[in-house]
Amino acid sequence: MRIYKRDKVWYLDYTYRGHRVRRKVGHSKKIAELALNEVELKITKGEHLGVHDPKRTLFEEFADEYLKFSKVNKAEKSYGRDITSLKTNLIPYFKGYYLTDIIPQAIEEYKLKRLEKVSPATVNRELACLKHLFNKAIEWEYININPVKKVKLLKEPPGRIRYLEDYEINILLNECSKELKPIVITALNTGMRRSELFNLKWMDVNFRDKTIIVKNSKNNESRFIPMNNAVHDTFRKLYHRENDYVFQTKKGDPYKEVKTGFKSALKRAEIEDFKFHDLRHTFASYLAMNGWNLQTIQKLMGHKDFKMTLRYSHLAKSHLQDAVDSLGKSFQFGTNLAQMDFAKNRVAVNR
Repeated sequence: MRIYKRDKVWYLDYTYRGHRVRRKVGHSKKIAELALNEVELKITKGEHLGVHDPKRTLFEEFADEYLKFSKVNKAEKSYGRDITSLKTNLIPYFKGYYLTDIIPQAIEEYKLKRLEKVSPATVNRELACLKHLFNKAIEWEYININPVKKVKLLKEPPGRIRYLEDYEINILLNECSKELKPIVITALNTGMRRSELFNLKWMDVNFRDKTIIVKNSKNNESRFIPMNNAVHDTFRKLYHRENDYVFQTKKGDPYKEVKTGFKSALKRAEIEDFKFHDLRHTFASYLAMNGWNLQTIQKLMGHKDFKMTLRYSHLAKSHLQDAVDSLGKSFQFGTNLAQMDFAKNRVAVNR
């Protein structure tokens, strides 16, 4: 067994079950040495890198198979993100590698190089895509080891949370156009994402039960959202039997974007550093400030990962203060000094 270098690329050279194997590793000699040690260890265990011998598949070939799966089984936005992660970054970097060539050290090298150009959050999204790709490779019996599991995600800075104050909400609504105002009211009172708002159909609105069902969510999972009076009254005014979509243009098409109108309304209202998505943050922030628990907020927001909801925990300060104050009432510190003195005397006698 040995490693060797050719055209600035390091390779493994070893024999397994009577067959000579040459494998491309990468540009790092250290990684090549680590890979060779791993091969020696796993051959000793009889695992041969965890690969099923008949399937020696190049990364780019399997990535194409994975994208076909992603297109059918994931939400449109998630599929688009997979295309960007794989075709723009992961495939160009790991092209020419067999699936079994990609070891944790190679992924660490990729992580460091990407971090020179993009944020930790972007790198983590790409690693998440790569991890799921390898999980599918295991499920489809191409390999039986996922190298990404041994790679730690990067620490991300807290997510941006910008929400409107009470007075800003009133000013913004007054500056919205007739077409934009119902959209903003709904966003503020439901926390729905922009795509969820624009894809919402009347068939998904139940006036009797005062509920909305969101079918085209980011996580490709449906969820129910209660309508408060503000949304219920807004929808009653908008409702028309001939319309399919709740929010649609004069031509009957669903909105694709309201960026220009929303930006103009913000300018007239003199509200700075605010985006349409921040209407969703405003919804969650006011729930937290009004004392609603994070599990309820998670369900209403449709967060799959509870970490996303935890961003609003710092806004529930009064709720946390009440919780701590309740301990003082339970312990009754300093409320009965006579009993405390009696207890001290009793301990002294027992001694």
